[in-house]
Amino acid sequence: MNHPQGAASAIAARPKPWLLDLVLLGALWGASFLFMRIAAPEFGALPAAALRVGIAAVFLLPLMLLRGHGAALAQHWKPTLLIGVLNSGLPFAFFCFALLTINTGLAAVINATVPMFGALIAWAWFRERPSGSRMLGLVIGFAGVALLASRSAGLHAGATGDHAALWAVLACLAACLCYGVAASATRRHLGGVPPLATAAGSQLGATLFLALPALWFWPAQIPSLRAWLALLALGVACTGLAYILFFRLIERAGPARALTVTFLVPVFAVFYGAVFLGEHVTAWMLGCAAVIVCGVALSTGLVKLGAQKDARA
Repeated sequence: MNHPQGAASAIAARPKPWLLDLVLLGALWGASFLFMRIAAPEFGALPAAALRVGIAAVFLLPLMLLRGHGAALAQHWKPTLLIGVLNSGLPFAFFCFALLTINTGLAAVINATVPMFGALIAWAWFRERPSGSRMLGLVIGFAGVALLASRSAGLHAGATGDHAALWAVLACLAACLCYGVAASATRRHLGGVPPLATAAGSQLGATLFLALPALWFWPAQIPSLRAWLALLALGVACTGLAYILFFRLIERAGPARALTVTFLVPVFAVFYGAVFLGEHVTAWMLGCAAVIVCGVALSTGLVKLGAQKDARA
């Protein structure tokens, strides 16, 4: 009689196979801010972003062809390339620009607002009106960003001026808005397309979009080996491998659980910045980060207030 209960307990206690993917993805995307922070000052924002997506495209396209998804990309190449601009080209350039001024941890905390922008865009595009608790989360989350932007605590050494911090924060928010639009556009125009085809095609689209601006703003001085290695890590690990992990995580755990990687990315980014760059983490940044995380948790539905009432609304 007790044997089935014991077996059920053993199964429940068994580690979930997707947990490793979740933690690894958080570590990779957290490291992307570190590598952008290293590469952008030497390459410039646009060349650094262009090389990142170019390396990722070179890495992903052969894998896509080996999996036999070339026909899918050829059939949907227009929306795929355009979504690449919104989901990679513009956001990566915005973050590289912001990291010329602010710390990696601050940029990663603002990046955690992506699900909130996604909820707003879905509301406007698909008429998916958020519940009461989600609306409250949007207000709390954006209030946290406003508080974070009100001080220049996240400026790194050598960057001065409140206006510089403000422009950097606005660039991060613009990147998050691009991610939100790209998510709804992908849902609208690329439903049923193999994820690897979408990932590879989007990086190709971002590369084509950034190629000429990157050449125009190419640095006069040859960047160091350290900066080149940072970009190689960005393209292969933080973009190519991360995409594969992310789509596998969606398959194994579902979109809702995959979304929780948003909470891990700032943790890893702050850790990397403090250990490898000596960045200072202030109490104000941690407090604002807690406010933003609470807002994201509510706005994405991961945490609900008065769930039954919202369900009836």
